[in-house]
Formats: sequence, C-alpha cells, structure tokens
Amino acid sequence: MIRKLLVAAAAALALHAPTRAADTIKVGVMLVDSGPLAFILPLYTEPAKLAVEILNAQGGALGRKFELVTQAHSGTPAGAIATATKLVQQDGVSFLTGFNTTAAVLALGPRLGGLNALLVDGNTSGDDQTGKNCQPNYFRSGGNDGMAMNVLRDVVKTSGGKTWNLIVPDYAFGHDFAKRFKALVEEQGGALQTTIFAPVGTADFGSFISQLAAKPADGLGVVVLGNDGITFAKQQQQFGLFAKFKTVVSSQFTNEVVLAAQGDSTVGTYAAQSYTPAMPGEKNAAFVKAFEARFKRKPYYIEAEQYQVYELLQAAINKAQSTDVAAVRAAFNGLKANTIMGDVEMRAADHQLVRPMALTQIVKGADGKAVPALRMLEPGPAVTPPPSPECKL
Repeated sequence: MIRKLLVAAAAALALHAPTRAADTIKVGVMLVDSGPLAFILPLYTEPAKLAVEILNAQGGALGRKFELVTQAHSGTPAGAIATATKLVQQDGVSFLTGFNTTAAVLALGPRLGGLNALLVDGNTSGDDQTGKNCQPNYFRSGGNDGMAMNVLRDVVKTSGGKTWNLIVPDYAFGHDFAKRFKALVEEQGGALQTTIFAPVGTADFGSFISQLAAKPADGLGVVVLGNDGITFAKQQQQFGLFAKFKTVVSSQFTNEVVLAAQGDSTVGTYAAQSYTPAMPGEKNAAFVKAFEARFKRKPYYIEAEQYQVYELLQAAINKAQSTDVAAVRAAFNGLKANTIMGDVEMRAADHQLVRPMALTQIVKGADGKAVPALRMLEPGPAVTPPPSPECKL
C-alpha cells in the first residue's frame, strides 16, 4: 500500500514539475564558418532564434519548446557528416537544418537513417537530392533547380534570345543547373554556346569574363554565389559584360543579401527567388513585421527559408503527435501547411516541398540604390516539376 502511495506521489510531482531542458525539442543548426559563403552565417542563426522565440510563444510543439543547438563546419562533405554525427550522438538532436552545400547534403543524406535523424533543408537546390539521390530522412523545403528553371522560362521565352552563354560554380549544384539551363534554352529553339564552370573562391574572373564576351550571344545566365557573386558582379561591370547581352538571368547570384556590396552592377538582371517580403498572406505580413522590429530591415530570402523550416517542423510534430523520428518522418509525407510562403505541401513521392517561387528584377529604388522588384509570383503546383522517376523512397 505504501509503495502504491509513493508511486502516485511521484507521478503527481512529475506532472506538475517545471519543464526541464531534457523536455525540449532539440534542433541541430548546421553552419559553415569558412570559405566564400561563411559571411552568411548570421543569416541562419538569427532567423532561427526569432522563429524559435515566436513558435515557443505559441506553445512550441505538443506543449514542448524548441531548443537550438548550433555547430559549425568547414563546408566539406566530411565536415558535414562529422557535425551531424556530433549533434545527434553527443547533443541529443533528432532534427537537423541550417546551411550545407549540395555536395555535403548528398554525402550526408545516406547517413541520416543510421543516425536516426531527419534533415529539413531550406538551403540547397540541386535536383539530385530529390531525384536519384533522394533519401527517406531528407526533406527539402526550399526550391530546386527545376523550379528555378520554370520561373526563368517566361523570361527566356519572351526575350527572343536564341543564343546563350552561362557561368556556374564548379560543383554539383552548378553542373545540375547547367544541364537544366541547356535543356530550357534548347526547348525554346535556342542553343547554349559557352558554359563556364568557375571554381569556388575565384578571385579574378577576368579570363572567364573574356570567354563569355568572346563569342557574342543574345542572353547570359549567371549562377555565382556569395562573395564570389560580389566579386564577379564588380569585375564584369568594369568590362561592361552585361551590357553586351540583351537579357541577363540569374539564380542565387543577385539578391538582398549581396546587393549592397554589388552596388548597381546588376541592375536589369532577372532572378529566380524563393521568397520576397512582398509575398501575400497574413503569416508573411506578421513575420516581416516581427523581423523588421527586431533587425530594422526586411528579411532576406535565406532568413525566410530558415523560418519556414521551423514552421514545417512544428506542423509535422503536431501532426505526428510525437517527436519520434519515424513518426515525424511519416507526418512529413504529404504534410500540408500554411506558412509565410503561403499554402505548401511536402510531396511524399520525393520529399520536395511544393511552394510558390518569385521572379524579381533588380532596379534602382527611389534612393538610387539597387533593389529587387517583384515581377511575378508563381504558384507551387505550376512551378514545381513532377517527381523524378529516379527517386525511389
């Protein structure tokens, strides 16, 4: 009898005990702290803090608060695997997100099952992650290369350009984009004449700029990221490269993150973007308001993508009514949610989020500074390619 009373008393105390750190839902934020993309590290940490603060104020998920655990690596595949392993095995993380390169994600994906962890990726866009290299524990909330191509399709078509040149980074993402862009140009009856694969960390783009200008073309495609994109934008302006083409289109090259450093060197360029603060909806309006109050500026697309990751994770955990990895994975399949991007759906066939995408053009604002202007908002079902038959989940 005494034993039963003691058990009942212990249960009552546990019921009314304050929440302990062990009761939080840990999210591992993977970061890159070296190389040409290291400067964007704060764009992943700050929105994560804001998202967790807002979602925790709403009750978190299942009445439990989110807790961030951050860990940086060099950006290599080996570094990403080591970081994910530490977050899971030493820090007790079950859900991963943050910043990784395409190559790192491709290496990490097959390891997620063994780690018993999920990766929700709002960052990389290579087609293979949700194509031939799709993985049960990998979900992408950002747009992929095919979606970017569909956003740029109307620009390429209406430009009237039949010949195109292209510069992309020399790694998996760049090669994926090059294949897609070549197919898009040929679909419109054109030809891709010159393709440059520029090494990451290129300091002098002079020889590449000369090659792009050597053989005249109607249009130019540019995919040069981060600090490399800033360097390329300034150097091409010195040579007047963009002025030699009727149309310049881009993806992940010119946006709010780098515009201040690029100055007016990219004015007139069209860009496929996953987010703009001008997107409609009450959730986005509230997010922009909260972000401006905290940081005294509007959110960049990277920051919005990270915020949406936490919205989706909250929705999946609530749907699963559990934080068990297998249960949350099942909940993600076919998950429908309303986020700052609008109504979205995580496609079960390939774990690609069907979500809106934006077409912007860089223009000079009222103050003379370059800003992105929204030209078109493409709905998710219209812009998302069908699942790849190579994806076997």
